[in-house]
Amino acid sequence: MRTRYSEDQQAVSEAFGELFARESTAEAVRAAEAGCGFDRGLWDKLALAGAPGMAAPATDGGGGASLVDLAVVVHEWGRRIASVPLVEHAVVARLLCTGAGRSAPDGLREAVVSGELVATLALRPAAAGGTARLVPAGAVADVVAGLRDGDLVLGRGEPPGQARPNTADLPLADRDLSDAVILATGGSARGAFDAALTEWKALMSVAYAGLATEVLAMGVAYVKQRHQFGVPVGSFQAVQHGLADAATRAEGARLLAFRAACAVDAANAGADRLASMALLFSAESARFASDRVLQYHGGYGYSAEYDVQLYYRRAAAWLLQLGEPASEIARLSDAEFGPKVGAA
Repeated sequence: MRTRYSEDQQAVSEAFGELFARESTAEAVRAAEAGCGFDRGLWDKLALAGAPGMAAPATDGGGGASLVDLAVVVHEWGRRIASVPLVEHAVVARLLCTGAGRSAPDGLREAVVSGELVATLALRPAAAGGTARLVPAGAVADVVAGLRDGDLVLGRGEPPGQARPNTADLPLADRDLSDAVILATGGSARGAFDAALTEWKALMSVAYAGLATEVLAMGVAYVKQRHQFGVPVGSFQAVQHGLADAATRAEGARLLAFRAACAVDAANAGADRLASMALLFSAESARFASDRVLQYHGGYGYSAEYDVQLYYRRAAAWLLQLGEPASEIARLSDAEFGPKVGAA
């Protein structure tokens, strides 16, 4: 695994970094929150730039980029906590270009790859009756892929346009998959879904690393200019140690996240477990960083007028889209060591 971007990846990082910095300002994020957590204008600009389908095969109208190249863009997306479902959409775009997704209705694959239609992935199987609960970007997605009764299905319909109340004002919503088209059944369905979910985990770990990097920069800038007892708060050793700990964790999260993305891209053995570990560690690192920075803002950190709370809430909420973190830890433990044996 390379620990630094290639020349091309650096150019991609800078280009999308500038786009997100310009279009996904704190004011833009707040404006999206006032709606249902989706910035349509930013999405249209990303579609023009080819981001939604950049990691889909060129033969299907995509950019033909690798998952690692996509992760470079996702890192910048995470830095700016942009109000668009880039990760979910990109994962579904790739899914529709695999064998299991080839049976999608005519024209749908092309519309998703281009970004004309917004797509998302239901991270948990649909409940009895076919309802997928709390789907990421479910409030705004035109297309939803997921599992229903063991089948891989694809539903298309008018998005509700209204999100379920949640900590980070994300566009979460329930979606009905009872009439969704079946793409695959049996083992191939589960395999395709698990592969998409693993990609989601790897990419979200990279997004968390980006969030941690940006919130740390925000914290460092703040403690340099905020004064107490006639000196900058950043001159206090306790503050320095807290930020140093957060920076160490954030850099570790970035390295582990990109290692996971590389492993998933290469279809290495154990890549699914590595993606889960990267997601859990990156989420914890981002929460630690945002918690420290919020504390160093003092009472201002709890004010909606300060930007740190935008990062703090997303650091807590992104992982919860997958479910309870303890369940993911237990799943990893069972995969590594076997199911827990009950007491006799």
